Amino acid sequence: MKRIFLIIIPVLFAITGFCQDLKPVKLDSDVTVSLFPGYQKKDTTKESIYSVNGLYGFMVVIRELNAKDNAQLKKASDLNKTLKTYIKGIQAQEENSAAENVRDTTISTLKAKVFTLASNDGQSEVTYRNFLILYTRYVTYTFEYVYPQSRADIVKAEYKAFISSIRISPGLTWNEQYLTKATGMSSITKIELFGGIGVALILVIVLVVRKRSPAIS
Repeated sequence: MKRIFLIIIPVLFAITGFCQDLKPVKLDSDVTVSLFPGYQKKDTTKESIYSVNGLYGFMVVIRELNAKDNAQLKKASDLNKTLKTYIKGIQAQEENSAAENVRDTTISTLKAKVFTLASNDGQSEVTYRNFLILYTRYVTYTFEYVYPQSRADIVKAEYKAFISSIRISPGLTWNEQYLTKATGMSSITKIELFGGIGVALILVIVLVVRKRSPAIS
């Protein structure tokens, strides 16, 4: 997993009073998010990083290609484990930090994780980073909103507008995350299993009865 865009970004919080509308930015054919005009984009072999100042916070979006040999996850529980691993990895990169309010959310038919990373270097106020992580077999999308503790009460509307602007194409569905929604054996499998057990039990009973029955002379 790549190093999340935590320390290297210039955390420059917008303090000007201008008002600009968020504009849709197409990350690829499947995912779109809205950012303020003037965003910067940095491309590497495996990822694209978008960053921009908001009115009260700093927005970062990362589109990262997963490993070519990345296996398809089988169940929702596998996806949950994968997302938790991402969260642990992000937390490990930032000293004196803690992941807070970790919870599940959905975007269209896709599952995602949302959490807040609080960090404090002991020399300045606490910095909060709100994350939304969206994982698919081939691409992982990370949406990050950074703000200082002193603005915690005023960033809510801007953060909500940012996260709510994420749009997923109809072609990107839940089975791009994992293969099956089944949580146990299917009905057919259960019938076959218990039916086979029933037949075996009958055969055992018949054999026992035959052995116990007296021979007829």
